[in-house]
Amino acid sequence: MAGRQLASKWLKTEALLTDPQIIPYIPETKAYGREDLMSMLSQHDMVVIKPVVGTGGNGVIRIQKDDEGYYVSHKGRTGFVSSSSDLIQVLPKLKLKRKYIIQQGINLATINGRPLDYRVKVVKVKGRWEFRAMVGRLARRGLFVTNLCKGGTQLTCRTAIRNSLPHINSVEKRKEMRQLTRNCIAVLERHFPGIGQLGFDYGLDDTGAIWILEVNTRPS
Repeated sequence: MAGRQLASKWLKTEALLTDPQIIPYIPETKAYGREDLMSMLSQHDMVVIKPVVGTGGNGVIRIQKDDEGYYVSHKGRTGFVSSSSDLIQVLPKLKLKRKYIIQQGINLATINGRPLDYRVKVVKVKGRWEFRAMVGRLARRGLFVTNLCKGGTQLTCRTAIRNSLPHINSVEKRKEMRQLTRNCIAVLERHFPGIGQLGFDYGLDDTGAIWILEVNTRPS
């Protein structure tokens, strides 16, 4: 049984932010708006703009800042604008007609220059949560989204960690990922009774720190 569905990324992020143990794993996130976007870009060299409701990496936009201006990546293409006013004019042409959030960009660990993240899938069976999958997803060359439907490649979690971050202990990192998942499940069940399955998308940055990129109640 699939259980309760909850599409809003914003509501799930808000729930997880109520737990002090989980807060350090959550990238700074705000509702999309012009002032908040420029505020976020003043603090971070990269931000990602995502639809509040959306799957498969559709509608995701990445903005990278440098001394010259802003690089805007969308659907495998990257453009450049030199000013914040130009940036504000360009974005509405790329965004889907729906609400968006702005998330602090994470410099994900890579394999041969291709970023990867991790999908951890859990299902509730007879009152107990079971881990069903824990895999790495390597982005197709030229893309920053890792979704398999966008040409990403699935790897075992162990292989992904060892090939992207050979200097860290993959056993300990997977153990940390599982414990973080259990902590998140407890919080989400309190806020949204009736959920029956969850898919957690985690990123590891180039230091090996875990970041919660997204949580899905209908994971593929």
